[in-house]
Formats: sequence, structure tokens, C-alpha cells
Amino acid sequence: MESRITVDRDGHVLLIGLNRTDKRNAADLPMLQELALAYGELERDPELRAGLVYAHGDHFTAGLDLADIAPRIGPDGIDTVPDGGLDPWQVTGARRSKPVVLAVQGICFTLGIELALASDIVVAADSTRFAQLEVSRGILPFGGATLRFPAAVGWGAAMRWMLTGDEFDAAEAHRIGLVQEVVPHGGQYDRGLALARRIAAQAPLAVQATLENARRALHDRAGAAEALQPALVRLAASDDARIGMEAFLARTPAEFTGR
Repeated sequence: MESRITVDRDGHVLLIGLNRTDKRNAADLPMLQELALAYGELERDPELRAGLVYAHGDHFTAGLDLADIAPRIGPDGIDTVPDGGLDPWQVTGARRSKPVVLAVQGICFTLGIELALASDIVVAADSTRFAQLEVSRGILPFGGATLRFPAAVGWGAAMRWMLTGDEFDAAEAHRIGLVQEVVPHGGQYDRGLALARRIAAQAPLAVQATLENARRALHDRAGAAEALQPALVRLAASDDARIGMEAFLARTPAEFTGR
């Protein structure tokens, strides 16, 4: 069976491509499992500092392949994360510690929106059409939209789209804060890669600490505030802090080691 997910490397960036173009990148179980394994690789490999998730073909994803997924839903739901994998939607299991940039185009339905909500920066082509269609299929969003959409864009905006199943465009996605940048169609991959490379050029321990503290602050502001000084002390003792200071004084680019 042809791989549903392509995995390539660009320096310290892992390039993860949805690759089921004949089905508009609709996700069947093998695709979900391969995607989880790619996220597991990003998390485990110390040489990888950021991920870029994108899609081959004209569309990011049509959502779930319900013909494949529906018969697999058992009394406990469905398990899409094999051994060695990491849940890309961050609903179950271990937390992702490294940043992920998403580049989307064409249709970005259901689990595509949820993957955006679980990512850190989203770049959308101006061609992109979004929809959280589950209520039109008799189910609810189960990839994290109910958990993250209201927090990301506000209650009313989230309910407007989750409860109706209506489509909305890239301009609306940007207006409500679902995506951070909108670019001309065809430019989403290059812009997403530029951002991922920029993140990967920073001090990895500092990037991960910033991401972790910001996430914690979403549900535990006091705990996040309390953790700031200990995190600063730990990072200040790292090789990367020394490298960053030396580069600052010499006015040269820093080459961080992640130590």
C-alpha cells in the first residue's frame, strides 16, 4: 500500500506531507497511524527542532474517510496512535514538546481544522475553505475542536462554525484567529517552511520552554508564572545561553546545539 504520509528532512525541520491525493487527503486509519508515527519521530529525534505539516495535491484534507473509520469505532472509540507514535491532535497521550507549523490549501475540513488548532502557527493559501462538518454527519468533533476552538477564537465564533457545519474562507479564518497568515495560493508551503526554519534556527531548549510555559498558562496561569524563574535559571546555565550571548556580543549568527 502506498504511503499515506511522506516524511522528509530539511536540516532541523521534519517535513510531514499528507499524501492521499486521490481521496483529497481524506484520512483512513492507515493515514492516521502514519501521521502519528511521523509526529513520534519529530518528538524523539534530538536533531529535529520543528515540524512542517503540509499536503500534497490540491487540498489539505477532506476530513475523515468515514467509510473506513466508522466501522472501526468500538465501545471505547477508535485508537489511531500505534506504538512509537504521538497523537497529532494532542487529545490523548504524551504532550508534544516541539513546535509545528501547518500549511493548508484547498479544502480543510473537520480534522484539518482540529490539526490547525493543535498546531502552533498556521499559514493558509487564500484558496482555502474550512468547515467543521461533524454535526452534518450525526457525530461531534472528536479531534479537539470542542476543547480548543472556543479558546482560540472565542465562544461565539467557534459555535457559529461548529454548530452549523457551514463553510468559511481563509479571510474569515484569519479574522477569527484560526490562521496566522494568508498567502496567495501556491505560496503556503514556502511560507510555512520559512517559518519552521526560522524557529529551528533559535535555541531549541528555549523554544521548547517557551512553548511549554505558554501552553501551561492557558489552564494554569499561576503555575506558569511560578515556573518562569526556575526555567530561566535552567536555561541560563545551558550551552545555548552562552552561545547566544557570545553571538550577541560578536554580532554574528548563533549556531545553537540544543544543550
